[in-house]
Amino acid sequence: MNFPLSDPSPAHTTPQCSAKGCRADAVWVLAWNNPKLHTPERRKTWLACDEHREHLSQFLGVRGFLKDVVPLADWADPDA
Repeated sequence: MNFPLSDPSPAHTTPQCSAKGCRADAVWVLAWNNPKLHTPERRKTWLACDEHREHLSQFLGVRGFLKDVVPLADWADPDA
């Protein structure tokens, strides 16, 4: 039996929220880094919908990882 290597349907092109199980469109970029793993200037990102922005921010914040929260429309990837 042959299975296609990729889904022939169009890919979801709008970035989605990083919260587990959420498929909502992302509105926010949460920039963070883990100082034990990353250099100070390195930024990893999670995306968040309006509903999950606070929860994800708190998760990163209590660990000291959260560096910035920016609207997705205003985000400029420093690695680009």
